[in-house]
Amino acid sequence: MMNIAKFGIFKRVFIILILVVMNGCNSTKTSNEKVVTNEELYRPNFHFTPKSGWMNDPNGMFFYKGLYHLCFQHYPNDNVWGPMHWGHATSKDMITWKEEKIALYPDEMGYIFSGGSVVDVNNTSGFGSLKNPPIVAMFTYHDAVKAKTGAIDFQSQAIAYSLDEGMTWTKYKNNPVIKNPNIKDFRDPKITWDAIHNQWIMVLAADVETIIYRSSNLIDWELASGFGKNLGAHGAPWECPDFFPIKVEGSTEMKWVLLQSINPGGPNGGSATQYFVGDFDGKTFTLDNSFAQDLNKFEALWVDYGKDNYAGVTWSNIPDSDGRKLFIGWMSNWQYAEKVPTEKWRSAMTIPRELKLINTEGHYRIVSLPVKELEKYISKTIKKDLLTIDNTTVIVDKSTLDMSSLDIRFTMNGLKDDNYDFILSNKENNAIHFGINKKDKYFYIDRKKVSQTTFSDVFANKISKAPITTDFNSIEVRVIIDKTSIEVFYDNGKTVMTEIYFSDKPMDSFSIVKSNSDFELKNVMINQLKSK
Repeated sequence: MMNIAKFGIFKRVFIILILVVMNGCNSTKTSNEKVVTNEELYRPNFHFTPKSGWMNDPNGMFFYKGLYHLCFQHYPNDNVWGPMHWGHATSKDMITWKEEKIALYPDEMGYIFSGGSVVDVNNTSGFGSLKNPPIVAMFTYHDAVKAKTGAIDFQSQAIAYSLDEGMTWTKYKNNPVIKNPNIKDFRDPKITWDAIHNQWIMVLAADVETIIYRSSNLIDWELASGFGKNLGAHGAPWECPDFFPIKVEGSTEMKWVLLQSINPGGPNGGSATQYFVGDFDGKTFTLDNSFAQDLNKFEALWVDYGKDNYAGVTWSNIPDSDGRKLFIGWMSNWQYAEKVPTEKWRSAMTIPRELKLINTEGHYRIVSLPVKELEKYISKTIKKDLLTIDNTTVIVDKSTLDMSSLDIRFTMNGLKDDNYDFILSNKENNAIHFGINKKDKYFYIDRKKVSQTTFSDVFANKISKAPITTDFNSIEVRVIIDKTSIEVFYDNGKTVMTEIYFSDKPMDSFSIVKSNSDFELKNVMINQLKSK
């Protein structure tokens, strides 16, 4: 039998050795032997990430007195999913974020699942005053203990309010405000002020449909209608809805848009967010006829066709003087989110985006582009009026710009039925490909050759594709690169693809491979984005 004192020494030495080995496994070395940790290699420059712990869905987003508030599903004690809290961050421009104290903690009623927040400017709830209007958050209580018993009604809807501009919160004493009507998946409330019908409305994911509620005071809720049982993508419970009116670009026409996430069931596997366009009479949401015809053709239309934009919702209380519909999503996928090779923290949010609704030849489409606030982070710009591509061409490399933080824009002219392949790569042969296969009518992202893929069988097992729905010989492309993510906006945001990747070393070159026919890149603008 080992002496206890000696065993204690042995144990401490053993732990130290394990930590040394783990630290070695979680770092890379450059040619000059400088150790580069995963923290340095993988934490984004300008996308929001928590300082530590786990993060998923964006929650409770509102704008008030010059600050954008972003809450998020958060488990601060580990880098995998656990008892959910609402983390909290604030920003003046949606790019540089300050992480605040945790907004909502789980309690005896359950974990704090996803939801939304609004500024109750008329104090309809009575929690504040006209001079100091309350911020009211609505969230799902998830009773994990009850769920383990086999019960179905373990999720209910509750509210909390803040009287100090969202910095501290009080849970309503009579929670829950909506009890479970015996539906297993009954969650993720998103509140909107419906100025058209002078009421609060709330959408809730209820198994395979969206349920719409309405209220005059944010406390007492009336069931209005259901939507979507036989429409769009199914095969899994719906999650994280959002519902809002939006004016059609270039007209006075007003439509309503429903965002509805699903996991699994995305166009390229796993998690994704679909949308619907129609009309709302204050009680019932009805699909526009032309949009219904498009659904019959496409089965579903998606906010983003990449694998890594999920559960996205919009900010409330954006001033009329601004008028934008501002959106952010969780930049990961439930297929591998808990396995990605970061240690201290897991997950980032997408770049914030402005959503617009367009009508092209009778077809309603959501389009999105990065928010204009990103422009102020440009530190250096390279412009090239015209590039004729007649072989493999390096567009920019690390000798000119830092390849980890770029905003690249160009117009492609003279496109034929061919394949146009762009490559972000390094000398270690790590590469992520994206581009246009015009012959077979799809856009794509291919991360098969990015080194860090073995943590998941489905992370890079196939090329992600988005359909090309119109013919073109010229197209505008914008690409946002931030260390471990690529967000590609085709045709002024009509088709968007977002994916994360993990390379052994930083990328050092951006190039294009010649297709069978010559073509041109016009109005090339490569912006260096400065770190926060």
